Amino acid sequence: MNALWAKLNPKLLNIALKVGVFVFLAIVGLFLFGGLLSVFGYLVASALSVFAAAGVANALAMRIWEDGSLIGIGFPWNAAAIRNLLLGLAGGIGSALAVLLGPVVESAAELQRVSGQGDWTSVLFVLTLLVFGAIGEEMLFHGYAFQVLMGALGPFATILPVSVLFAAMHSGNMNVTPLALVNTALWGIVFGFAFWRSGDLWLPIGLHLGWNWMLPLFGVNLSGFTMNVTGYVMRWRPGHEWLSGGAYGPEASPLTSAVLVVLFLWLVWKAPVRRQTPYLLRDRWDEIGGPEEPVKE
Repeated sequence: MNALWAKLNPKLLNIALKVGVFVFLAIVGLFLFGGLLSVFGYLVASALSVFAAAGVANALAMRIWEDGSLIGIGFPWNAAAIRNLLLGLAGGIGSALAVLLGPVVESAAELQRVSGQGDWTSVLFVLTLLVFGAIGEEMLFHGYAFQVLMGALGPFATILPVSVLFAAMHSGNMNVTPLALVNTALWGIVFGFAFWRSGDLWLPIGLHLGWNWMLPLFGVNLSGFTMNVTGYVMRWRPGHEWLSGGAYGPEASPLTSAVLVVLFLWLVWKAPVRRQTPYLLRDRWDEIGGPEEPVKE
């Protein structure tokens, strides 16, 4: 046993060091950039600080240990990447429409105009922030540290605990509920599985972004944030409020729980994903369920 531990110990220490330093850099970055950007408001600081902290932590980790660039964490730009990004956007937008448009069609809810609110400048500004927010969160939770752990522990032993951590990061959001945290963890599983299925970050970014884009356009809260960018809000008819997710928004709704199950099954069996070989997992991709014929960068 001692001999086995002696052989494993350096490898485990190396993994722990890489992950620990990444987490330290990310936390310092979140505090630093969050403080610097707080003058621009909570929404701006929240989205851009995550993007900046995750970008710096990943870039430094890649430079220190891999002698590589940020592209190596899952950003190849090729035909497969474009396909996966568009596929993710379609999946995220379709999921949001199922949760939001379905109740409108069934007369469980309706869109109402709010006078004096909404313009295209606000829409473009918020949608741009959501781009940075989605990319930042995917780099933070499914970038360098996630991929190092996946190479050491395998996909499922990595995806599940990181998904719980993803939910925990949202536990301080306004008006959060237990179901909101469950659904956020389910989203984390979907995003983590999407990376494993595709081998790049474009598929989970597309899913994340497609969902986040649709909610403000329908005038509902996104993870507790109220944006009111279009001048419309979604009102639920009496007796159907339990489906709304309350003040947290649809991410606290049982409708989202059901749609996430369908989305996950679609990714497993039907989504025409183009699988690529992640740079950080190139030596173990076949062992942990990677594609038999990897797509070259």
